[in-house]
Amino acid sequence: MSKLTTAAKRLLLGRPFRSDSLGHTLLPKRIALPVFASDAMSSVAYAPEEIFLVLSAAGISAYVYAPWVGVAVALVMAVVVASYRQNVHAYPSGGGDYEVATKNLGPNAGLTVGSALLVDYVLTVAVSISAAASNIGSAIPFVATHKVLFAVVAIVLLTAINLRGVRESGTAFAIPTYAFLFGMVAMLGWGMFQVFVLGEDVRAESAGFGLTAEDEHLYGLALAFLIARSFSSGCAALTGVEAVSNGVPAFRKPKARNAATTLLMLGTIAIVLLMSIIVLAQKVGVVYAHDTTHLVGAPADYHQKTLIAQLAEAVFRDFPVGFFFVTIVTALILVLAANTAFNGFPVLGSILAQDRYLPRQLHTRGDRLAFSNGILFLSGAAIAFVVFFGAEVTKLIQLYIVGVFVSFVLSQTGMLRHWTRALRTETDPAQRAKMKRSRAINAIGLSATGAVLVIVIVTKFFAGAYIAIITMVAIFVVMKLIHKHYDSVSRELDESDWDGVLPSRTHSIVLVSKLHLPTRRALAYARATRPDTLEAITVNVDDVDTRKLVREWENSEINVPLKVIESPYREITRPVLDYVKRVRKDAPRDVVTVFIPEYVVGHWWEQVLHNQSALRLKGRLLFEPGVMVTSVPWQLSSSTRAKQPAEVNAPGSVRRGFDRPDRRE
Repeated sequence: MSKLTTAAKRLLLGRPFRSDSLGHTLLPKRIALPVFASDAMSSVAYAPEEIFLVLSAAGISAYVYAPWVGVAVALVMAVVVASYRQNVHAYPSGGGDYEVATKNLGPNAGLTVGSALLVDYVLTVAVSISAAASNIGSAIPFVATHKVLFAVVAIVLLTAINLRGVRESGTAFAIPTYAFLFGMVAMLGWGMFQVFVLGEDVRAESAGFGLTAEDEHLYGLALAFLIARSFSSGCAALTGVEAVSNGVPAFRKPKARNAATTLLMLGTIAIVLLMSIIVLAQKVGVVYAHDTTHLVGAPADYHQKTLIAQLAEAVFRDFPVGFFFVTIVTALILVLAANTAFNGFPVLGSILAQDRYLPRQLHTRGDRLAFSNGILFLSGAAIAFVVFFGAEVTKLIQLYIVGVFVSFVLSQTGMLRHWTRALRTETDPAQRAKMKRSRAINAIGLSATGAVLVIVIVTKFFAGAYIAIITMVAIFVVMKLIHKHYDSVSRELDESDWDGVLPSRTHSIVLVSKLHLPTRRALAYARATRPDTLEAITVNVDDVDTRKLVREWENSEINVPLKVIESPYREITRPVLDYVKRVRKDAPRDVVTVFIPEYVVGHWWEQVLHNQSALRLKGRLLFEPGVMVTSVPWQLSSSTRAKQPAEVNAPGSVRRGFDRPDRRE
């Protein structure tokens, strides 16, 4: 790696961490909360908005159902948080839903959870960043008209922060997350105080608008379907809960207890914010529509602000700084909410790679002890979704939460089986009572999440959820094929298949282009291996050069025979391959060793100036059975200078008997 590349990498990522410093990157609860819970907390910025948006199809009168939908979402969230607290205590290793499903329901169930969560993590980034673009666009019109650009830049910056390591990213995210909580509490608290205590008439900018409904006369099953769809959209508030169970290893000890406490704090904060936003939105008369043309009485150039922005503008009508503060910190928390996925996706990818379901490159940590390859893969996939769907939250959210509820259902099913198995062997009455209580909690969680999954699939399938489901199936199949490949390679490399039979003879071939120093070194090294047969070959692509080489060879002291291989089409790789195959065919039990002399340059631009035929030939020879390929390097002066370390005049060097660099001869 060049010095310029190394310097750029260090500037971006910082100094590398030693492997034994991993323990210093573990997170206390005050940092773990913004790292792992920012997704679920920030989803209250768009989940209530989606509830109102879906209900608007039946007109303003349907808003009366919004609080009840919110209560249903809050109840499900409480059940899920309680259920996952059991998961954290039972499986603190960080496998989360994948580990629970695999150990209790089998590998296929675990892979189903893994594929569902991988898709959901990608969508978490896409939805959160797109929602951030919409919120900040409410205050800055330029962002509203360039949402895709804003989203892509935000993902790239977030990727760079996470590549620096979990501890640094956690510290960077703590301040904006707590600023968001402060802003939301201030807005909701002051708004509620004005409405319910002072009795003031706080009105949103859209309060006086009418709403042209798609169908104002929805009754029976049609109305129930609309409410169910509103509920399924509101359940986006539950995403991110599973990330805590996947990230238990990143917590400080006692890991399980700290993770469970973080889960409880997360659930409490999210439920309070969700219900408060819905209630306040109703009180200030927010009217929200898919298309501003459906808003009766709105100006022709009206730009619809997000729900949070309308609330902040109404509550802080005499204090514009409050409006801008809430809008900015909401956008920030939505950007940082994607960090939940940036912490969960790489860890899950590492576990799947360790189990040989994903490429092994996802299992290793980078310079800063973060799973760098997983972070880069996640950011690339999220950018693709953002660009394809134009950073539109309403479009992306239709694909959302399917995966997370698939993992919820399989996880709770696995936990039921876990507790049932444990009860068969446990004899202590106190422990049995505790296990039964945990099993009951997980049973309630299974019932709730199962019902939500059915509602989500029914109400969102044709609206876009089918894309997420197809993607999950595709990832499942790919992971099965990867696992099959690794198993096949493992069987082939099993040492029990080694018969220990050595080749009867060795036939060494030295490739020659010119009679220069690299060729002489390759010949000397080939002789040192004491082969049974040693010969040199050259390919005739130019008669003049070939005749000159033959004359030089005959006049030299080299006693190795030189064979000339004709190449009527001026190829090099194919004639050499054909010759090696003929040698192998004449003596199948012999091993053929091909020595390729190469000279090494020190700069990338020098490499461009030289022929890469040796590299191509080497790549082709590796696929030939019974053929060994040996590169014999010759370092040129530029490579020698490039690898020499700079002279350093260390303190005290003269005193210890070392001359200063400028005094050396």
